[in-house]
Amino acid sequence: MEEANQESTTTQLEFENRLDVSKLQESIFKIKGELQKVIVGQKDMINLLLVSLLADGHALIEGVPGVAKTITAKLLSRTMAIDFSRIQFTPDLMPSDILGTSVYNLQTSEFEFKKGPIFSNMILIDEINRAPAKTQAALFEVMEEHQVTIDGTRYKMVEPFIVLATQNPIEQEGTYRLPEAQLDRFLFKINVEYPTADEEFEIVSREQHLKDTTKLEKIEEVISGASIIEYKNLVTKISVEENLLKYITQIVVSTRTNSYLYLGASPRASIAILKASKAFAAIAGRDFVTPEDIKNATIPVLQHRVIVTPEREMEGLTSKQIIEQIIEAVEIPR
Repeated sequence: MEEANQESTTTQLEFENRLDVSKLQESIFKIKGELQKVIVGQKDMINLLLVSLLADGHALIEGVPGVAKTITAKLLSRTMAIDFSRIQFTPDLMPSDILGTSVYNLQTSEFEFKKGPIFSNMILIDEINRAPAKTQAALFEVMEEHQVTIDGTRYKMVEPFIVLATQNPIEQEGTYRLPEAQLDRFLFKINVEYPTADEEFEIVSREQHLKDTTKLEKIEEVISGASIIEYKNLVTKISVEENLLKYITQIVVSTRTNSYLYLGASPRASIAILKASKAFAAIAGRDFVTPEDIKNATIPVLQHRVIVTPEREMEGLTSKQIIEQIIEAVEIPR
């Protein structure tokens, strides 16, 4: 009897020590509810954007024009009490147009730093591959370290901070391909597909019934910036068993030895899968990671970090297909 009571007490203590992710899950549910007032379908994109936010990562959204890439990012910012900035990348855009510049003040006879649009909480970069390499490179420091250095002075970003960038995979004229070092700064690459026929009918029907209102007016603010920071910190505490850490590393290391890949993923990819899988677990209401969470994170984390060999690319093989093969080949921990 005493042993049973001791076991009951131990179980109760273990339960009390577990993380409470119910508020996080409820907030994510509310955000999704607001977005679904306007956005039809695109559940994968919405889910991955929210995981990016919770995992303290940036997202590259790729899709043809008109599949709700930009509007989804705008609407997402409207559900949160945070600052939002949109930057349209063009061939003549300079780094100072993004980061800011020092301006001479005649009254004080000193240079003053005027902050650029990057100084915000959520930044939407439209058509990131439209700007030349020197402008793209201006994002390296701010995306990795959440700071910019101008004239030897460091300026910290205000948290939460997330960069969402869009690009068109089809059009090549007047574009500058993102280098691997730039792509590696993005936690996810999100491929946005066309809606189904039923979804498109729903889109057109909703547009018809808008009348004198706009899409943005339908969205309500449901979460504060402080809550986002709290949830991000909570996600870092999600537990991951050692055998699952080995599972992550086995998948990533396999990309470096795969004969179909010219370039494999770096340790940064392993860390990205770890962070993303924790966020997936939290959204599902769990304080621990499962192999399924890791699988959900692996393709969007890896597909832009590996390069297919020219021979396999000519055969029509994609990085996503090769990653799927690698996942199937690696034994799932029991």
